[in-house]
Amino acid sequence: MKKVIAISGGTSGLGYATAKKLSPKNKVIILSPREAKLKRAARVLKCDYELCDVTDYQSIKTAIKNILKKHKRIDVLINNAGVWIEGELGNNKPEEIKRVIDVNVTGLMLLAREVIASMKKNKKGTIINIASQAAFFRREERVVYYASKYAVDGFSKCLQAELSKYNIRVIGFYPGYMNTPLFSAYSRKRDYSLALNPKYMAEVLEYLINSKEFLQFPEVGMKHLKA
Repeated sequence: MKKVIAISGGTSGLGYATAKKLSPKNKVIILSPREAKLKRAARVLKCDYELCDVTDYQSIKTAIKNILKKHKRIDVLINNAGVWIEGELGNNKPEEIKRVIDVNVTGLMLLAREVIASMKKNKKGTIINIASQAAFFRREERVVYYASKYAVDGFSKCLQAELSKYNIRVIGFYPGYMNTPLFSAYSRKRDYSLALNPKYMAEVLEYLINSKEFLQFPEVGMKHLKA
């Protein structure tokens, strides 16, 4: 049976590559707030689409409701939407900081929240949160972006502990530097010679989706954690 797979940020980069890889054998729905680009990508990929702005809860709620109405279930959510910011914290505009957190963290959480009830009802499901190697390191002039990925890492680990009893898998995915349009808002030239190709990361995601193993984060010290 074909899996119903929703992918946020599905019109470019890793989201687009993943939709392209998964569409032939699954029912893929890409999500994006830009309608013209969304329709164009869906037409090329031969997949379904839903208009969805992850910074707007009502937009998220409507998109998931429409998917469930049409496809009856969501087997996999790939939380891929993300935006980049760089520079020293004092030079980052407050509205830019808020947007990064709204897209990379809050929107990701709210999308996961909206699919959980359906997955619980079906007694299965997979949520893949696209984090980054940035979740493990520190670097100057990357304060806000790295903090957002630290948040995705913590959210993924805690949500996995919360949902495993419902047979819902939560997977954090941590790619390194990729050749994607993520950095396009910044004019500084980048060397992509050693960057990962999104199509290979899409193959890894396909493997994770089809794996029957219930992947777990290590629970080091969890028994002694009080708060």
